[in-house]
Amino acid sequence: MTIRTLTTSLLAASLVIGLAACKGPEAEQAREDAAQAADSAGVAARDAVDRAAAATRNAADDASAASATAAADTQQALDRAADATANAAAEAKVAAKDAAAHASEATATAAQNVADKARDVADDAKDTADHGKH
Repeated sequence: MTIRTLTTSLLAASLVIGLAACKGPEAEQAREDAAQAADSAGVAARDAVDRAAAATRNAADDASAASATAAADTQQALDRAADATANAAAEAKVAAKDAAAHASEATATAAQNVADKARDVADDAKDTADHGKH
């Protein structure tokens, strides 16, 4: 953009200098036309630079807004993942307690069954001993 502006300005300046060497009313008109053309070229170049700068600022603002939105979305996703992990951990803890309680209950039941069987064997042995005495 600046090379084009510089080139246009140099060409206009060269035209003005070249026409300045001419004499007469036509040369004066040509000089004025060249000066106007140079001014117009300068204005157009400044406008083009201003538009490019504004477009760059707008693009930077859009990129910044998109980054902020993406960061917020990422934070929300991380928050949801942390909540899901905490809930899963709590459910696992409850499940582990339930499993331990069931295991203890099963162990107690098995021990009771063994004790019942031992009592039955003892009762049978006593009955056998009592019949042997008679």
